Amino acid sequence: MISYFIRRFLHSLIVLVIVTMCAFMLIRLAPGSPARMMLPDTATEEQVLRLEQHLNLDKPLYFQFWTYVKGLLHGDLGHSTAYRQPVARIIAQRLPFTIQLALGTVLLGTIMAIPLGIVAGANRGKLIDFFAMVFALLGQSMANVWMAILLIFIFSVRLGWLPALGTGGLRYMVLPVFTLGYSLAAVITRVARSGMIDTLSEDYIVATYAKGIGHFEVITKYALRNALIPVITIIGVNLGVHLSGSVVVETVFAWSGIGQLMNQSVNSRDYAMVQSLLLISAFLFTLINFIVDIINSFIDPRLSLMEK
Repeated sequence: MISYFIRRFLHSLIVLVIVTMCAFMLIRLAPGSPARMMLPDTATEEQVLRLEQHLNLDKPLYFQFWTYVKGLLHGDLGHSTAYRQPVARIIAQRLPFTIQLALGTVLLGTIMAIPLGIVAGANRGKLIDFFAMVFALLGQSMANVWMAILLIFIFSVRLGWLPALGTGGLRYMVLPVFTLGYSLAAVITRVARSGMIDTLSEDYIVATYAKGIGHFEVITKYALRNALIPVITIIGVNLGVHLSGSVVVETVFAWSGIGQLMNQSVNSRDYAMVQSLLLISAFLFTLINFIVDIINSFIDPRLSLMEK
């Protein structure tokens, strides 16, 4: 088990190293000068040259990369040209709002979907199964931007119950969390249902029924544990995605998270900010995946043996 943890940790480190290199090369491989991309179209050649010198873009590539890595190791993510502040400070201000949104989304999606998916899989072909499939189909068919606009129109414009835009307390979280949570719940419902159906068809479950054990006990004591493994993986992946920032939903609801910050930084050509957001998003996603792998290995120890 310990060797499995070490392997997964080393895999995560390799991913982070590759992502760091990709984030570093992203702007530098683009046609034209990165400094020219960051400055307005009216900038003079002298201004472009001055910015290139400030960003060490006039130095060899290996020197730029070494300077970049040293800065990362000291917590220096660069300086935002749009906000005129250190990138780390701005991200530290925005990240908690994205974490709130991500945790709320995963919590809502999990509460809605796991019981529905498990019950639907255990009662395949019955009315509850049909309802679960309709619920999942609607959730996966509707785009987040369309759902967001619909919720704003109904609950903010027509009824006036909830604020449409802004970042704040619980009332401001309801609409964006439900927008993201419903689409996540649709995915989890389908995965939980499929996982339960597959688990109930296993030989050991058939043997358990043959021993005269009741349906409810078979579901809760024998089938549920294995059926939840793909569900945990889906939840972890989506948590990583939402921690990386939900660009569309955060922009529509004017939620001051890193998703909205990414959109603004791309539009303003804030080179250092985009580069740092990509790196932090990759780090969060990799961290969540590592944690999910560890959790799944405790649920089913066979997973740690499959890689040997």
